[in-house]
Amino acid sequence: MKIKKNDTVYVIAGKDKKTTGKVISVDAEANKIKVEGVCVQMKHQKARKANETSGIVKVVGSIDASNVMVVCPACNAHTRVGYSIVGDKKIRVCKKCGKPLDVKAEVKKATRKAAAKKTDDAAKKTKKPAAKKAADKAE
Repeated sequence: MKIKKNDTVYVIAGKDKKTTGKVISVDAEANKIKVEGVCVQMKHQKARKANETSGIVKVVGSIDASNVMVVCPACNAHTRVGYSIVGDKKIRVCKKCGKPLDVKAEVKKATRKAAAKKTDDAAKKTKKPAAKKAADKAE
């Protein structure tokens, strides 16, 4: 499924057409998703305990995943989802601008680069005192 939890989506069909919302849950087997503020249904709820109150509660219903398009965080347009292979990972990309839709993928890359840089810096720092000690012993 091309849509994941916490994606921002644009509804293209149904009674809530032309609205955007955040994905609350995804059911890949049934190809259904729940979007915040879309397909809101009224549910009659009975009080189960003495201190609870009964009443009519608003509940978010599920809609078919084919009725929504993912909103790209980079270009802020609703778009189709494409795939790209970066290293050994397959990531989702925007078909319009080509930037990754998964923010986590970019964060992981940045943290890996920072960690590699720290280890390089640490290796350089450890070499200097060792080299000084070796030079002191030689004298």
